[in-house]
Amino acid sequence: MRALVISGGGSKGAFAGGVAQYLIEEMKRDYQLYLGTSTGSLLVSHLALQEIDKIKKVYTSVTNNDIFSVCPFVVKQKHGSQNIAINHVNVLLNMLRGSKTFGESYHLKSLIKKTFTQDEFNTLKQSHKDIVVTVSNISLNQVEYKSIKDFSYEEFCEWIWISSNYTPFMTLVKKNGCEYADGGLGNMVPIEEAINRGATEVDAIILQTETTLYNRMPSRNPFSLMTNMFTFMLDRIESQNIKIGKHVANHHNAIINFYYAPTVLTTNSLIFNKEKMTQWWESGYHFAKFKNKEVSALED
Repeated sequence: MRALVISGGGSKGAFAGGVAQYLIEEMKRDYQLYLGTSTGSLLVSHLALQEIDKIKKVYTSVTNNDIFSVCPFVVKQKHGSQNIAINHVNVLLNMLRGSKTFGESYHLKSLIKKTFTQDEFNTLKQSHKDIVVTVSNISLNQVEYKSIKDFSYEEFCEWIWISSNYTPFMTLVKKNGCEYADGGLGNMVPIEEAINRGATEVDAIILQTETTLYNRMPSRNPFSLMTNMFTFMLDRIESQNIKIGKHVANHHNAIINFYYAPTVLTTNSLIFNKEKMTQWWESGYHFAKFKNKEVSALED
């Protein structure tokens, strides 16, 4: 069984979309299992449907306003780069409303339901394909995997949304008596889960470089420090997930084809910039094309 696994990575998901487009349209990869974390969970249903033009349009036009109902930061342009600073008014008002997070992402929930319809859900649920998203159960301190086969349309859309909620900057969801957050807090690259579900060959799209290529700039404010700390933590989680995935693959004689980002796309994946995300999608497509031609040349 062949599986497509897409890691978390916020706005960098546009790069993953480009890679997946090439694998599906040009390489004619027929995946039986699609497994995503965070931004990966937003992509997998559309990729399984081969509705690539539609999800590309979303990823290359989305803005922060399409994601956040309460945006906890402002984007500042300085010395040619974009940085974030706390939006004191929004954060304070959100706290006064009793929220446990700095911002809210209900616009993203609406966007998911707008772009992934009931009919499309029914088509996938009745197909031979399985679509799985990763979520973090904060209350039970465990990672959970939610398959489209087990839920209604409304429930599955909510699980996709939960998988993408990068707390504490986005909504913390209480469901079934537990608090849930971004799947990346527990498993950024669910290769192990794909193999445990029977995958014998996995195409894994990783939204960071294979080796560290940069030193992070000094934090400019407490908010910037917090995002840097979370990025550091998620990078460590991702590295461990990949090591575990390789070990499990060796044990089960499974094959993993890695597609790492060849360059640092951004140091802040909470900033959704239409122009850059359009470039990243095209970059992902051409990178996958180059990588597969290179592999073919070596095999010849």
